[in-house]
Amino acid sequence: MMELLDQGLPIEQIANSLGKSALAVKKQLNRIKRRVREGRIDPSPLPIERAASEPRIYLAGFDVFRRDAKEHGERLKQLCRDRGFVGLYPLDGQVPSSLQRQDAARWIYAANVELIRTADIVMANLDDFRGSGEPDSGTAFEVGFAAALGKPVWAYRSTEETLVERVKTAAIGAEGVFCAGGYLIEDFGLSVNLMLACSAQLVVGGPGACLDAIRSLADEGTPVFAGSGLAKR
Repeated sequence: MMELLDQGLPIEQIANSLGKSALAVKKQLNRIKRRVREGRIDPSPLPIERAASEPRIYLAGFDVFRRDAKEHGERLKQLCRDRGFVGLYPLDGQVPSSLQRQDAARWIYAANVELIRTADIVMANLDDFRGSGEPDSGTAFEVGFAAALGKPVWAYRSTEETLVERVKTAAIGAEGVFCAGGYLIEDFGLSVNLMLACSAQLVVGGPGACLDAIRSLADEGTPVFAGSGLAKR
């Protein structure tokens, strides 16, 4: 009966669906209300209350450039829902069709920045993108922005290989290993640039594994959400 009430159905419709009279339903509701007032029943939260209490996770990553970007976003959000989280995907908003290209770019930027501001956690896909050893630059910005706001950042990669192991080596000198462009490949034993590795909790695996790690720490009572402190590094 309480589920029917949560749906906003009137007393008469609830009575009909339960095969009871409206008077009987009203009496039962009055008994429930009395028990709640006396502290003998802890009422279940309303749907809006449940939604407000669920941690919000901004899903950063180059996934927005996939051919099936929107469908993939729905899969990511379902992974979040399965674990009691609300997923915020960069493509959730609808860019106004009247905007010119650069205005559309600014609209997307503002919308995504606002989503990050409202999130409790940023979870980023830091796999290599358009080049060995380098994550998507837009995602890197979002990680830095979240860190500047003091929000916990989690990230996932499909491999734990270090930068030196992944980037094609062109030369080895006294200073270290250099790439084909002549630039030093940093060697701290990290899988991504130290500014990303040191600002995020990195998980080897996919988004599901990362969400499982967040859920596990939260269930243990470790503060992992914005406003409750960073997760243990």
